[in-house]
Amino acid sequence: MPYVNVRITREGNTPAQKAQVIAEITETLERVLGKSPELTHVVIDEVAMEDWGYRGVPTSQLRGPNPGT
Repeated sequence: MPYVNVRITREGNTPAQKAQVIAEITETLERVLGKSPELTHVVIDEVAMEDWGYRGVPTSQLRGPNPGT
């Protein structure tokens, strides 16, 4: 039973985008490793940008008030 946990920052990811990520990860595990989609679990955790940091600072500070613009 494969279990894949994807962590991304919460910044407007749509349900359709997350569904596509789940579908494509599942398809990859089936194609590459022969894993059954019926037994594959994919979990997406969305983390607030102020709770995710790199380069020593929170992502919210690195990206500013309007990320993606």
